[in-house]
Amino acid sequence: MSTQLAIAELAPRAGGGGVREVAALASPVLVQMFSETLMQVASSAMVGQLGPPELGAVGLGGVWLWTLLCPFVGAATGVSVFVSRAHGAGEERACGPWVWQALAVLVPVAVVWTFAVAGFFPTLLAWVDPSPALRDRTLDYVSGRLPGLPAVAAGAAVTTFFRGLGNTRVPMLATIATVVFEAVLAYALIFGRLGLPATGVFGAGTAIAIGEYSYALILFGFLLARGTRARFATTPSRPDLRQILRFLRTSAPIGGQWLLDMLSFALFSSVVARMGDAEMAASQAMIQLLSLSFMPAVAISVSAGTLVGRYLGAGDPGSAARSYASAMKLAMVLAAIVAALFLGVPELLMRLFSDDAQVLALSRPLLRLGAFFQIVDAIGIVAGGSLRGGGDTRWPFLVHATLAWAARLPFVWMLAVWLEGGVFGAWLGELAYITLLGSAFVLRFRGGKWQTMQP
Repeated sequence: MSTQLAIAELAPRAGGGGVREVAALASPVLVQMFSETLMQVASSAMVGQLGPPELGAVGLGGVWLWTLLCPFVGAATGVSVFVSRAHGAGEERACGPWVWQALAVLVPVAVVWTFAVAGFFPTLLAWVDPSPALRDRTLDYVSGRLPGLPAVAAGAAVTTFFRGLGNTRVPMLATIATVVFEAVLAYALIFGRLGLPATGVFGAGTAIAIGEYSYALILFGFLLARGTRARFATTPSRPDLRQILRFLRTSAPIGGQWLLDMLSFALFSSVVARMGDAEMAASQAMIQLLSLSFMPAVAISVSAGTLVGRYLGAGDPGSAARSYASAMKLAMVLAAIVAALFLGVPELLMRLFSDDAQVLALSRPLLRLGAFFQIVDAIGIVAGGSLRGGGDTRWPFLVHATLAWAARLPFVWMLAVWLEGGVFGAWLGELAYITLLGSAFVLRFRGGKWQTMQP
């Protein structure tokens, strides 16, 4: 293990926040996100060869599992808020203890939550009421993937520690190694190769769970490297109630925001699932293709949030604001490229997931809508990440929670069910919702309140 790699970080500089600086920090995150996305796409494509119920199960099960887990991942991102501020202020040895305070809270609760989800998920799925085939395959997928949830929480906390330092290469390398291993394992478990049994969607979920533990172990190796411990005080430390409460005040709204948003999105997916297996399969393919833009936008928002926090810690709000503007420019360029793909080769993209005639027919108009959808989505993602970097977490939580339930679900129900727009109407309702949400976040950042907030 390279000590230099473990302790490398991006240092603030006067008059910073330009496109080049944002790109330098975002590039490894982009590679990481693309690697994760490609794994999800590959897993969906492999499972899609088994049939529409199997492809739909990965979508329905994945959405609900992420909904039930995202509060932990969202709260873990709060580590980067504290680390970036401390590092920007030159307090390097104040950085490391934050990751251990986060782990002391998140991992034990995640273990308990895993057992709870295992108990109530069949009841939850019965309430969703998908087709019998889709229900059975979804339970198989969730059973395989569920044991990995505690590792996801632990890995997220360490990931955001390194990102708070501006060191995005360590999570990138850990992800690449994990994805290669996970892809081979998924192929073997889904189709019965390399001496392993063919377990279908259960194998797809199991491969992801094993991959999550592999990723977390690699990150802990870097966290506990000698150089990292010496410089940033990352030696395991005892829980400090005062620091934990401070962490939760900033991080809990992020986790709550992610939970309420994803819960409403899971309900959106459940509405689609009730339309039929073909509709659910088409929607899942749409989600995977949208991730080609969504994941880069998230990566850029990570860069923006880190730089906003870093420059506020260094007492340079002007560079923090420039970081936000530069992140928006990068996000729009990438979104335009994805839009061109959606409009130019829709048939080729959809056939990665299914050759079913009904699925393809439903998907064509979805991709035309998706070309515009992902541009609007990227704007909101970057603005939201920038607000988090400034420590502005409670206001976005309230707005996000309100719009998720007061706008998203009514829009989806009206356009998909009441006006009989089907799966296209459901996604049109999603577009209306993210337009409102993105606009609110952009206006909030432009208002400048984040400049005076303390996490």
